[in-house]
Amino acid sequence: GATKDMGKMLGGEEEKDPDAQKKEEERQEALRQQEEERKAKHARMEAEREKVRQQIRDKYGLKKKEEKEAEEKAALEQPCEGSLTRPKKAIPAGCGD
Repeated sequence: GATKDMGKMLGGEEEKDPDAQKKEEERQEALRQQEEERKAKHARMEAEREKVRQQIRDKYGLKKKEEKEAEEKAALEQPCEGSLTRPKKAIPAGCGD
């Protein structure tokens, strides 16, 4: 009762429950299991969403964000090395001779 709780509050030694360790392990295991189930549920939901997103992409001819970024990066790398200006034209005949 209350006297035991008061003893704990005052810094007294609490009585050891012989099954406390076992109960704590079971509680931790239950928490782990719940966390795994939650993660699995979220993974399933995300997979379902991704399937719907893919159907929309297929329907409207869209590309994934990662694919789009990869293409843009490749397009940026193709022009000459880091030049911000357009390529120079050949010097017309008669100029600077």
